[in-house]
Amino acid sequence: MSTDLSTNTDTGAKTPPSRSLVLGTVLLAVFVVPMSISGTAVALPAISADIGGGTAGLQWVVNAFNLAFACFTLVWGSLADRFGRGRLFALGAATFAVGSAASALAPGIGTLDIARGIAGLGGAAIFSCGAAILSSSFDGPARHRAFALFGTTAGIGVALGPTISGALADSAGWRVIFAIQAAVLVVVLALSPAVGLRAPAVKVAGRFDIAGSVLLVLGLLAAMIGIVQGQPWGWGSPSVIIAFVLAIVLLGAFTVVESRLATPLLDLPLLVHRRFLALCLVPVAASFGFVTLLTYFPTYLQFVAGDSSAKAGATIVLLTIPVVVGPLAASRAVSAGVNPLVVIWLSLAALVLGDLGLLLAGPHTLVAVLALPLLLAGCGMGLSAGLVDGQALALVPEEQAGMAAGVVNTLRLGSEAIAVAVYAAILSGLAASRARDGLSGIAGVADPDAVVTKTASGDLGKALDSAGPARAQVHSVVVDAYNGAFHTTLITMTVVVLALSGAIALLLRGGRKA
Repeated sequence: MSTDLSTNTDTGAKTPPSRSLVLGTVLLAVFVVPMSISGTAVALPAISADIGGGTAGLQWVVNAFNLAFACFTLVWGSLADRFGRGRLFALGAATFAVGSAASALAPGIGTLDIARGIAGLGGAAIFSCGAAILSSSFDGPARHRAFALFGTTAGIGVALGPTISGALADSAGWRVIFAIQAAVLVVVLALSPAVGLRAPAVKVAGRFDIAGSVLLVLGLLAAMIGIVQGQPWGWGSPSVIIAFVLAIVLLGAFTVVESRLATPLLDLPLLVHRRFLALCLVPVAASFGFVTLLTYFPTYLQFVAGDSSAKAGATIVLLTIPVVVGPLAASRAVSAGVNPLVVIWLSLAALVLGDLGLLLAGPHTLVAVLALPLLLAGCGMGLSAGLVDGQALALVPEEQAGMAAGVVNTLRLGSEAIAVAVYAAILSGLAASRARDGLSGIAGVADPDAVVTKTASGDLGKALDSAGPARAQVHSVVVDAYNGAFHTTLITMTVVVLALSGAIALLLRGGRKA
């Protein structure tokens, strides 16, 4: 690879644009995608008030995007290697813009769910093709900086998504959120010639793996539906069991098909490359140790500590600040000669220590006490974001960079969906069980079942409203139940992070270097 963009095979132009323009175009699109992921949940109450939809319909406003993103990331990456990363990046930006515009105009919840799935399809292309474009356009220290900015931009999008979306929903309505996202992607489309729209000079032999693509997408879709719907349908329900069995069958068939093709969608030896697989597991650890906190810790602060939504949002900034500054700090350390693996180990250690430190959280814990654990957990995410992508893509031939980016992001998004679903199931189950046990000793509770249900969902106000004259006694019981459930769930997530760290250590032992 050359550090000069003029040698980028995706452009095919005699006078290619500057690398700064390439980087800026990719990062502008990368900023919008995670902002859409983290910010949409904030708009759900406003969406419900406007077009209704019920609990399931509203959940799929978020889930449809995440499922499409996770299922199609690898497909987009492999298509990009074959037909041109710049071309597929532009197609992804157009798809995201169309999905966002359709979301802004959606007349009902069903249309909105479909539109969000279309946007997720485009977001998968933006991340896979964008990472591949940076991988082939930069090298050396410039490559470290490019991927650091990639991670920083994604972190800023995650951090600002709830704030921006909440402000827009309150001031201008929820539709404006999606309209602005569509407008930004139109700008990206106008700049897309910068990333090169011609087919790559390096041709990939053989036909595109249609059978493998169909099996992979359907297999991941079945698995994700089982995970996402496990709690509302019941983990032992026939529908969930069928979804998981179908996922195993389809993904098993995918493995068989890929092993027999000369030009498969996924080069299976890539998954047995010890160092590459180890790097892919780092964002999986961050999903369990960081993304779960980002999703549920604000609810904990409101339920247990009695914080307002504004105060909870301000506190969670301590968790997101390192995600913004961490990637650049990691890049500078690597450029200064620090082994990238040292930075990755520091990120995993920070993740574990931060999660364990949050066991200090309680009804009367000061924010100053929580500050260090939150900052550490944020560093666990921020130090590895971007760095992992760059290191993983450096291990593969340039013609497979799209595929490799697809694998990394498939594991990243897929693990986030799994981690959040598992966290919710454990937290709500424990909170309900402990609340039910605590209520057994209190007389005069108006609607015990409603109290238990609302406690499990993290809605303190409605839980107390259902308590009737025993409101004061019920308050302390449900707060203790939710607090204890949070601590147990946090310990479980920390154990998962430690197990993944051990697996990463074993894989890196003797793994090949870039």
